[in-house]
Amino acid sequence: MRPASLGAPQLPQFIADLVSGRALKHTAQNQDRVQWSLFRQIDALPSGGARYSSREHSVQIGVKMPNNELVVASLQRCALFAHAEPEGLRVIASAMVRRRFRRNEVIFHKDDPGDSLHVVVSGAVKIVLPSSEGDEAIIASLQPGDFFGELALLDGAPHSATATAVEAVETLSLARAPFHQLLDEDRGLRVALLSGLAAELRRLTQHVEELHFLDLAGRLVMRLVRLARDRDPLAEGEVRLDWPFTQSDLAAMIGGTRQSVNKVLSQLVEDGLLVIQHETLVIKDLHALAERAER
Repeated sequence: MRPASLGAPQLPQFIADLVSGRALKHTAQNQDRVQWSLFRQIDALPSGGARYSSREHSVQIGVKMPNNELVVASLQRCALFAHAEPEGLRVIASAMVRRRFRRNEVIFHKDDPGDSLHVVVSGAVKIVLPSSEGDEAIIASLQPGDFFGELALLDGAPHSATATAVEAVETLSLARAPFHQLLDEDRGLRVALLSGLAAELRRLTQHVEELHFLDLAGRLVMRLVRLARDRDPLAEGEVRLDWPFTQSDLAAMIGGTRQSVNKVLSQLVEDGLLVIQHETLVIKDLHALAERAER
């Protein structure tokens, strides 16, 4: 049972059929999983979409793209697609699905199968390495325009880290098949992807250098400086950063404890280098803060 089109009156019954299994049938004896994507067939969906899955069936109903031009504008902020012409971006946009995640919701877990690339449209995402004791190390903090999940699509291996929404997040996701098709057809996309991977390797190298050669205060200061320059490479003087992170998050970024981070932050505030407001962190003088790390 796969309707050619669905209107709003038919949708509730169809969803009920999906969940009960009446809308799904195996088409081969060795097929133990059926997956349908209905993104282009459904016009009337609640904003969050729906998902039903079990060992036998996996059905995902996503949110139809509202306005391709808005999607194109979001893609133009992403380094991976910034080179593309508007017409090419419209083609890419037509293959993407909007996803929404609540604050602290896991987008994918470490060792989950890699099935899609995500571009951050709004909100903040942290990429973490979890420990068996429940601790975590934050290896990347992502903002609008950043992308993640590409490694698992490239090598077919499970995700090497966990991605979690730091605040309410919206992403555009691109499944494996159209992603590989775009890579085959677009040399510019391949170059941009390699540049992104090279930048990530350089960032991780710098992170290891800081862990080995800076004390905790120096690591914290450098992380704040890097977050400011990631937001605006030309930033100078006073910089205001949206700050959805907790002190525990900041500790996980630099390999410290919440108590030690609180002590360093308090000292930086007392020295007039930082002002901490509600969900905003103000760096009063970026150059002076960077110099503090070198002491």
